[in-house]
Amino acid sequence: MSQKYHIVTYGCQMNVHESEKIAGILQRMGYTETAQNDDADIIVFNTCCIRENAENHAFGNIGALKKLKKQKPELIIAVGGCMTQEKGKTEILKKKFPFIDIMFGALNFEELETLITRKKQEKKKVISIRETAGEIVENVEPYRTSYPNAWVNITYGCNNFCSYCIVPYVRGRERSRKKEHILAEVRSLVQAGYKEITLLGQNVNSYGANGTAGANFAQLLDEVAQIEGDFRLRFMTSHPKDFNEDVVKVMKKHDKICKLVHLPVQSGSNTILSAMNRRYTREKYLQEIQMLRAHIPNAEVTTDIIVGFPGETEEDYLLTEDLVKQVDFASAFTFVYSKRQGTKAATMDGQIPEDIQKDRIMRLVELVNTLTRQKSEKYVGKNVRILCEDYDKKKGLYMGRDEFGRMGYFESETDAVGKFVDLHITKANGISLYGERVKNTEEKE
Repeated sequence: MSQKYHIVTYGCQMNVHESEKIAGILQRMGYTETAQNDDADIIVFNTCCIRENAENHAFGNIGALKKLKKQKPELIIAVGGCMTQEKGKTEILKKKFPFIDIMFGALNFEELETLITRKKQEKKKVISIRETAGEIVENVEPYRTSYPNAWVNITYGCNNFCSYCIVPYVRGRERSRKKEHILAEVRSLVQAGYKEITLLGQNVNSYGANGTAGANFAQLLDEVAQIEGDFRLRFMTSHPKDFNEDVVKVMKKHDKICKLVHLPVQSGSNTILSAMNRRYTREKYLQEIQMLRAHIPNAEVTTDIIVGFPGETEEDYLLTEDLVKQVDFASAFTFVYSKRQGTKAATMDGQIPEDIQKDRIMRLVELVNTLTRQKSEKYVGKNVRILCEDYDKKKGLYMGRDEFGRMGYFESETDAVGKFVDLHITKANGISLYGERVKNTEEKE
């Protein structure tokens, strides 16, 4: 009887894909997946420390295993990812949760097999936190759970040091994978039937900046889009300081590339952008949007926005609202500033009271939701091509996204997962679309 594993993941899509790699390591060791802690022989927490709530959730869920560990002393509990990489956090975990068996960092998750073996042999706690990033390991085969979507890392780490962000301190300096490894991975995914490939990096636009990857990002994107097969291509995240016309021209050149850019603006105020160390201005950001839509008139943009950053005045906040209206984002991920120890912003004067932060985020969310609903309503009466991703059991409908990220729901007499489907949109509800599958159209398998 094989042993079982359960992985608990926190944070961004980068972490989700990293958990797929951790699952690949465990499966190679002979473990099989379970969704239940009680059934698991090893439980792995892949943590995030970008925002305080993710860290608090991790602490709560780890603590909840104390009783299970007493009942099953042979159970291995492993904690890794960004939180363990954060300075001083390993000691806190050791004191607070002495029943943790293995701790590893975000920079050495590929060593998990060795750490598990050591734990079983030595019968004692194993801690391995690499302080600096090493060479990129290319032989970790992920166990992908997201068909028909697949994520492909093109860079690791970050060089930007935004004043609110802890990523460079826990993920290390930026490293780019070699072009040939990325192309080979994408080819294998397309051959395996994956229909949507997303190139991942903290800042994809700086791919290859040190000259060792064999291409810059525009060149890489162009070559990936030339791979034969019926698939569509996305990339995230783009940093406004590096987003450029060469990339836009490649987007325009290839039908496979979705005409959607995730371009986090974070604030509409130059004062706050400077304090954030974002290294672009409001004017430069708006120029990039204008350039994008000059080349690709139907292009859409999504973004990230932080409100309540230290020193943000009401005037600064209103500049953000104004920028949101000018750009007319397809959607926006909105956040209240969260103080992270170890970052420059955590020591800044002018920390914003919670009640003001809450007021601003509520106003911003209302604005974003209003604009998003208006965009959704424009879909009604039109035909849209979506990639069906899953079946929603609660709604009793299939679901999938168009190239601009809008989710569409529909009925189908046959299994539509993994297929491109044409929908006639009959209703819009917030960010969601509802439609009827168009008959007598060519739908590629």
